[in-house]
Amino acid sequence: MGKRYGDHHALRDVTLSIPEFQSLAVIGPSGGGKTTLLRIVAGLAVPDSGELSIDGQRVDFSERALLAHRRSIGTVFQAYNLFPHLTARQNVELPLVKVHGLSTAEAHDIVATLFERFQLSPHADRRPAELSGGQQQRVAIVRAIAIKPRFFVFDEPTSALDPEMTAEVLDFIAELRHEGRDLIIVTHNMVFAREVSDRCVFIAEGRVVEEGPTADLFSSPRDPVLAGFLAKVLRY
Repeated sequence: MGKRYGDHHALRDVTLSIPEFQSLAVIGPSGGGKTTLLRIVAGLAVPDSGELSIDGQRVDFSERALLAHRRSIGTVFQAYNLFPHLTARQNVELPLVKVHGLSTAEAHDIVATLFERFQLSPHADRRPAELSGGQQQRVAIVRAIAIKPRFFVFDEPTSALDPEMTAEVLDFIAELRHEGRDLIIVTHNMVFAREVSDRCVFIAEGRVVEEGPTADLFSSPRDPVLAGFLAKVLRY
């Protein structure tokens, strides 16, 4: 699979077959192709060549098919992408009604249950500007949970947060994993990647350099590029 943006090769002939997993971490240097791969998996970008299969089903990259594909995946970005003029509750209810066709009453009941479950009820009627960064990201994650997705994709969900808020969000994501939800996570946080994922993919310069069980990649990297990367990022 390949993807270019102008003269830049974001992905170069990526061939990847991953056995069944619950939580997959995608790691690597900045600009290496992690986010591009994640966007293709989520149906937000179309590869220039190659194909993608998920659970044995080939992804149809026609626009109509992609709309349905996107609606089946819970996607959380590093930017919270909340509507500033809506309350936290309304930000979660709106896509349920407008995109997924639920009634207002159905959406309200789902959101009330989720906000209670994830300790967001006290913030339900606040607008994003009245919430901390960690609270905003938790609202964004609950918005993804509400659509009952096939799986979740996270693109650097804590990159804009301070350490305390980062810990809050990472604990939240770890809780989703413990509940048995399937996750794909692009992250620069190696400690989190090692703790929360059962498989890991290392991407650099648009290529998949190494893939395997997370414990193996971190303890015994086979490729010298991965070994050098881990030596640098785990130094401090």
